[in-house]
Amino acid sequence: MKKLRDTEIVLKNVRLSYVHLTRPYANQPGQEEKYSVTILLPKSDAAQKAKLDAVIVKATAQGKEKRWNGVVPPVVPVPVHDGDGVRQDGNSFGAECRNCWVMTASCKADHKPPVVDGNLNQILDGSQIYSGMYANVFINAYPYASAGKKGIGFGLGPVQKTADGKSLGGSAPTAEEVFGVIGGVDTAAQQPKIDPLTGEPM
Repeated sequence: MKKLRDTEIVLKNVRLSYVHLTRPYANQPGQEEKYSVTILLPKSDAAQKAKLDAVIVKATAQGKEKRWNGVVPPVVPVPVHDGDGVRQDGNSFGAECRNCWVMTASCKADHKPPVVDGNLNQILDGSQIYSGMYANVFINAYPYASAGKKGIGFGLGPVQKTADGKSLGGSAPTAEEVFGVIGGVDTAAQQPKIDPLTGEPM
């Protein structure tokens, strides 16, 4: 296995939401389309959170040295949010985010991340890649300076599906979920009979 850099981490067996791994996606018209996932890391997993914090510290040091002209901003924005709090727009996170740290990782449309199963075989069936599944996810923390904004972002690398989970919205309902059985009703018998000679109802 590859030795990870100081700014890289594999988050293990985390739940995924807002999964865009089969084709790139943009939140709004005019935005750059990217592959992305939202990662839900349970707050109870203190060990992985500590490792995540460590790569953010390394990326911040890298930013000071290479991106921010030797000066670290007083507050460094990071893409890790409290799922029990509110989003930047003031709205609450979804119920699936409770008791979790919530973060999004993405990559450009020309760098599609491989998605593999437990045997490292590429998953070709797109229906097996969905919001709600569990996975190991490679991310790289990097410093950015763009349009006057400075902070830390998460780049997305390979994803390994570890288990299925309850789907988190966005999927079409099944016929069984929205329809009842039409028990013993002969719909043809309910239609008016037509006289074949006149074309009028009999």
